[in-house]
Amino acid sequence: MNQNAPNQGSPSPGSPSRGSSSPGSGSVALVGPGRAGTALARALVAVGHEVIAVAGRAPDAPSVRGAAEEFAAHRRPVGAVANGADLVIIATPDAAISDVAEAVAGGLDVDALVLHCSGSRGLEVLAPIAAVRPDARLGGLHPLQTLPTGALDEARLSGAWAAVTGPPEVGALAEQLGMRPFTVLDEDRDRYHAAACIASNHLVALLGQVERVAAAAGVPFAAFEPLVRATVDNVFALGPEAALTGPISRGDLSTVARHLAAVADDEQRAYRALAAAAARLADRDDDAVRNVVG
Repeated sequence: MNQNAPNQGSPSPGSPSRGSSSPGSGSVALVGPGRAGTALARALVAVGHEVIAVAGRAPDAPSVRGAAEEFAAHRRPVGAVANGADLVIIATPDAAISDVAEAVAGGLDVDALVLHCSGSRGLEVLAPIAAVRPDARLGGLHPLQTLPTGALDEARLSGAWAAVTGPPEVGALAEQLGMRPFTVLDEDRDRYHAAACIASNHLVALLGQVERVAAAAGVPFAAFEPLVRATVDNVFALGPEAALTGPISRGDLSTVARHLAAVADDEQRAYRALAAAAARLADRDDDAVRNVVG
């Protein structure tokens, strides 16, 4: 039997009805068992799905071996990973999604649901499947959450928002996992993903600067935790503009000038950029501010 041929059989007992807007529970194939893919697979297992196959760069790659062992799943090449799966999760880097889609297309079961997990890409990356398998249902599910450790990251998915695209069952699947789905148009995906990177990656980089500048003053980084947490709480309770405090919001430019004189030269560019952003938020983006922050 050709493992890469589509399975024309009926869904197995307990599998979700094909084309249904309810995700039910069913069999899952995972391509890309990194942090995000594995966290999503664990969350799916927790609500009754079964991971039956895992694929990655190679069947014997450590991440594939680890995931296959954890889920008691088969290790398969990408071209055969979708055999028997109701749901195929593509959790690879963005640049690899289209190649993976082309590889899995021939092995899909009839009416299988294929999801990518990219925040910045729309359904166009799954075009290789649409071209040869019009029966396949295609979508995207991007959890708006940071998953840095791998350990217990799936617990962070519950309560997180998720950008979804595709048929209604994609949103239903997100809800089944405890997430709050919202729709982002394909033409807005890069803007959405930029906002996500600012919210997470740039915030981490900013706190890295806090750690460095504080260390130069002999102050432990941990001392800033209550301030950071209270600030984030204020932003979401009051909105960014109302939550802004500090010298820029007061128009105290002499303090800003002393800050710039005190911090190391290689910290000044970030400080200036964010002071200018704070001035914009406070509606103080004028010549007086620009003369100080550049």
